[in-house]
Amino acid sequence: MTLRLTQNDFKKHTNKYLDKVSDQDETLYVSRSKGRSVTVISQQKMNYIETALRAKEESLDYAIPKDQLIKRGFLPDDEIVQSNDKYWD
Repeated sequence: MTLRLTQNDFKKHTNKYLDKVSDQDETLYVSRSKGRSVTVISQQKMNYIETALRAKEESLDYAIPKDQLIKRGFLPDDEIVQSNDKYWD
């Protein structure tokens, strides 16, 4: 799930929101002044992102973190590819 909040709300309830990030795998979007914003995610989610970005797309090092990011709702699931293989016919 994703939460959008203001900087003031984040300041007032920092521990509550950080617990949601750590314990419930929430993603926070914090709006700041002058049109700026920041995103807060868990260290584990960040590790998955960094690992997937560094790995070759065909490798297991890419597939595992990508799968975890899909399970956490951070990435959309891959579309099912229909085979045009007539092998089973």
